[in-house]
Amino acid sequence: MKKYKNIAVIVLAIFAMLSCTNNFKEKNTNPNAPVEVQPGLLLRQVIYDYGEQMSYEGFVAGNLLGQYLTALDFNLFDRHALKSPQLGGNPWPILYTNLRNNQIILNKSRENEAFRVYEGPALILKAYMAATLTDLFGDVPYTEAFQGKEVTTTPVYDAQEDIYLAEDGILENLENGIAAIEAYDGNFSLEGDILFDGNLDNWVRFANSLKIKYLMRISSRENVSAELQELYSEGNYIKENAQNAVFDFTSGEPNSFRMQQLRVGDFNNFVMSETIEEILVELDDSRIEVLFRPTANDDAIYNGLINGIDASQTSISPANYSYAGMIFRENTGVLDANFLTAWETNFWLAEAAEKGMISANPEMLYNTAVEQSFDYWNTPFSEEYLNGTAAYGTTGNNIEQIITQKWIGNMINGYEGWIEWRRTGYPDLKPISASLNNDLIPVRMPYPTEEEALNAENFDEAAAATDGNSINFPVWWDE
Repeated sequence: MKKYKNIAVIVLAIFAMLSCTNNFKEKNTNPNAPVEVQPGLLLRQVIYDYGEQMSYEGFVAGNLLGQYLTALDFNLFDRHALKSPQLGGNPWPILYTNLRNNQIILNKSRENEAFRVYEGPALILKAYMAATLTDLFGDVPYTEAFQGKEVTTTPVYDAQEDIYLAEDGILENLENGIAAIEAYDGNFSLEGDILFDGNLDNWVRFANSLKIKYLMRISSRENVSAELQELYSEGNYIKENAQNAVFDFTSGEPNSFRMQQLRVGDFNNFVMSETIEEILVELDDSRIEVLFRPTANDDAIYNGLINGIDASQTSISPANYSYAGMIFRENTGVLDANFLTAWETNFWLAEAAEKGMISANPEMLYNTAVEQSFDYWNTPFSEEYLNGTAAYGTTGNNIEQIITQKWIGNMINGYEGWIEWRRTGYPDLKPISASLNNDLIPVRMPYPTEEEALNAENFDEAAAATDGNSINFPVWWDE
């Protein structure tokens, strides 16, 4: 009998343990702690992180490739050793991190009816960031990327043509993003939207402006006239600066432009490029007073330095050159993180009109865009500017005028100035002083070294298709 009593005690003990185990998760979970990130919080994170990081990248790397600034030291990147990023020049992790987080938002919007309002904006952001990614690198992991390690840790590289044109590509995602917004009939608001404060109509305008931009970017490869004409005729794109896809930096931490928060020595490592100095001076362009400072030696002179000096062999007195303007350090509260603007859109349309792709007045679009660019950069505008050396048609090359004006406005806008130089050849960038790339200006970013280590098989195939991961190998739309 004692034997059976012992067995009964053991059985009761096991039953009690199983009961505790079955309820362990519930009993030991904090009911006040969030189980997962809500899409509104994640949307704010994606927009802010991308805008802040790419604005910083624009200052320290895009501005060097686009020849707005030149670096005095730590300047291997300025000498076009693009596989050696120093103060910046590594956009790959920024883009993939935010594309992955944006994919989480997109997935949630399709799994939960309460989050359906996020689907359209998430599709539009996916198109926007994917375009930046492929425009910088060419063929990249796309269809198998952004899903996390549950899907694959070694995604294949997709052709840039497919990233633009195939199913779930850039142009289709813009279309589907607009359709999702127009079909949304729920009562939930779009939280975390620091671009448009939840205004879905503004997201549609943003998507249509992006369609104009990306159709023009691939226009040497595809006949895009009909689509452009339809977009222009409907007129539902970003037309005025009040509609810009931007968010404001603040005057102080933590949301000021990063160059305000860094050491003064880091900021003073960059001075005006000789390229932009010559262009702004020739145009008698008053934006020079906002974008740059006079030299310390003479407050009546703006002076630029040729890009890519050999700092170990060249002695430079910074007092002889112009630093970037106060808007980038002391007065960042008037600076924007730029996703897309009215002036950029109107420059795209001016180019389309000049090339006969749309029926419109290119001079009118050009003049509107120039005035909007002055307003964007907080610079008083005078009609005399458009009656002088900046007057449309005075140089004999209207396309060069359009692209050069757009290039001026695109300072710190990621890598846009350099990307557009690659597409058009304008403005006329200069050979750099001490090139580490055989005196060639690069035409793509190289795949990062960690990709070779973590995704070797797919990397090897992509590298072979770009002449050994060469920075001189053009992307699809540039060939």
